[in-house]
Amino acid sequence: MRVALAFSGGVDSTAAAVLLKRRGSYVLALTMRLPGDTNPEAAGAIAKAIDIEHATLDVTADFDSLVIQPFVQGYLEGLTPNPCVKCNRYVKFGILLGEARKRGCEYLATGHYARRVGGNGKPYSILKAVDIKKDQSYVLWALSQEVLVSTLFPVGDLTKHEVEELVRREGLSDMVQPESQDICFLRGHSYYELLESRAPDTIRPGPIKDLDGKTLGRHKGLAFYTVGQRHGLGLGGHEALYVLELRPKDNTLVVGGIEYRKSREFAIRDMNCASGAIETGTMSCDVVTRYRGRPLPAEVEVYPDKTGKVRYVEPGPPAAPGQSAVFYSGDELLGGGIISR
Repeated sequence: MRVALAFSGGVDSTAAAVLLKRRGSYVLALTMRLPGDTNPEAAGAIAKAIDIEHATLDVTADFDSLVIQPFVQGYLEGLTPNPCVKCNRYVKFGILLGEARKRGCEYLATGHYARRVGGNGKPYSILKAVDIKKDQSYVLWALSQEVLVSTLFPVGDLTKHEVEELVRREGLSDMVQPESQDICFLRGHSYYELLESRAPDTIRPGPIKDLDGKTLGRHKGLAFYTVGQRHGLGLGGHEALYVLELRPKDNTLVVGGIEYRKSREFAIRDMNCASGAIETGTMSCDVVTRYRGRPLPAEVEVYPDKTGKVRYVEPGPPAAPGQSAVFYSGDELLGGGIISR
């Protein structure tokens, strides 16, 4: 079996490489050169130590146009975008999968903590990882059935501790790259710095108002806030207030008390069903609106144009426009969509 592997040289992709080779697969490690990469050769050294083929692909321009620019634009429009969803959909399982197929590989494997099931005449679907604390299925909701046919998640059946032990026993612990704790392309910088460098003229202070239109203070730029946020508003002396809405048209931040913070329903767009086609109608499922957020029971209405509406059984957390609403039945990922304004 010929398998291309998205290979960063971190502990997860290194463990995936070792597992694939143990299973007798031919492994081609594909490393993406991203904006700001400072040590692109490190992954090649690990691949050599494992004795697998390695190639580096320069995707800096595509990554900028498909991931970074929409990320910046989303914040400027008052949204809270999730760049990992776009990266997976268009870069890893788009550009990288296409490259894998051009090089004669049947599958693309990644180090995601998730599991793929199905086949033998049944649609493929994604399950949460065995290590629920590391589960990454939330950022995989946009993958199509065509992609899942050619996808492998080698570490999805392992815990993080087991992955680290596997790499240690192979003598590779000192070689693997440090694990990123933030958005990969920020390289240790804050997203504020990115926004200020890309669009300095569009980030402007403006009024903070309550639901009655009363001005309570000033914000430093809408891009620095998200729906549901409480801290960092600079409104001392008031009751606990939360961000309820970002209004780019008049550059206004709207806040309210905790009684307004809960969501009962919200709209979604760009829906995808992991098992194949979007079916119209209503389904009961659990909904997650933040990465590693708590699943909450809800009814989801699905419309023919891939839009829909989520109604919580009980009031849930605030839904931040631009983020993903992801649907589950137990451990099975059903699909998802983007939360609309």
